[in-house]
Amino acid sequence: MRRPKYRRAAYRSPKWFTGRRRLVAAAATLVAFGGIVTVTQVSDASTRRSTQRALAACDRLQAPNQTRLSTETKRGTYTTGNGRVTQHSDDGASDVATTADVRARCRQWVMENVGNNDDDDAPTPAPSGSTAAGEEGQQPGDDESSTPPADDESSAPPADDESSAPPSDDESSAPPSDDESSAPPSDDESSAPPTDDESSAPPADNGGQPPADNGGGNNGTTPPPGAGLGILTNSCDTSNLDDHDGFQNGNRCVSTEFGEVGSEGNNPTLLIVSAPQRVAPNTPFTLRVSTRNLIRDRFLAAGQGGYYVESSVLQDGVVRGHFHTACRMLASTNQAPDPAPVPAFFVATEDRQGGRTPDTVSIQVPGLPQAGTAQCASWAGDGSHRIPMMQRANQTPAFDAVRIQVGRRR
Repeated sequence: MRRPKYRRAAYRSPKWFTGRRRLVAAAATLVAFGGIVTVTQVSDASTRRSTQRALAACDRLQAPNQTRLSTETKRGTYTTGNGRVTQHSDDGASDVATTADVRARCRQWVMENVGNNDDDDAPTPAPSGSTAAGEEGQQPGDDESSTPPADDESSAPPADDESSAPPSDDESSAPPSDDESSAPPSDDESSAPPTDDESSAPPADNGGQPPADNGGGNNGTTPPPGAGLGILTNSCDTSNLDDHDGFQNGNRCVSTEFGEVGSEGNNPTLLIVSAPQRVAPNTPFTLRVSTRNLIRDRFLAAGQGGYYVESSVLQDGVVRGHFHTACRMLASTNQAPDPAPVPAFFVATEDRQGGRTPDTVSIQVPGLPQAGTAQCASWAGDGSHRIPMMQRANQTPAFDAVRIQVGRRR
């Protein structure tokens, strides 16, 4: 039988890829693979060491001692208004975390964050609701004492055609013309590297004074806010005090940033709209408090380490937080009172209501123990219990106070 002439020739390796060259290529492949494995193992080991150090730090944490509490307030977190309004006694100071709770929360945070914090593109989770004593705040219903804001005023998401629509082709995707952007800059305009004394040297610490004038250009360091005013400091880097740890400890430095401040028309206000002028000792009475531009859905219990730890957060331009109400007896009406004694009554109110539209909440005071002049005050608080910031310096913060005579006047 004759073999066909078109039979394919057997495949043969190139002459250059034979013998020693094959061995060299195989060795190079093994070396590269081994390098990748080694780098991965070193990275994993570094992550494990970081995690172990962080977990060890968690195991050294200790729960704080309980602080002094108001004398007449019902302890813990409770509800009023038929279960629709959540009240946190003493700003959550009575819900004290145990050492086991503090360490467990720390270890959970470490396992969720340490070693995974290099992803700058990871989305930041939205702040959650109440964290008082580890429970969610009560979801109120329709009630005369707490009118919810309209849906289109404080919590409505932006319309699709406002925030999510892609830009049109003639606005953002057209390439620049050749005579506008593709021509290279001349040597004397932009290609010369900056000198060391112009751009790469860090700004010197000049006690809050602005940097030297650079002729109005933007080639130098941008002056910080308050430059030239001689500010004492704007961070805890210059403080000799220990860092604040979220609990009610004094002589500490709080490094939490102020956060977001709304525009003047959205800044919160508060007014005590109803209060008795005189009450008998140990007799319950009611205060009615109205708030505007305050979404009352954010509360971090002071006893759980939530004091001064969260920056101010806006929702549709309105601050999220709660408000406080306290009553104390005044030793004198002729001078400022001593700040140290605990008040007779103190609650923080969080009912998941409020917004741009003013509404009113009723605060039930169980009574005041002694005759004399009482001062009852209410003030708004952000997530970390601070009075919310205002756009202008001459705006009145969200607070109010009244005096109530307890018993017969002396």
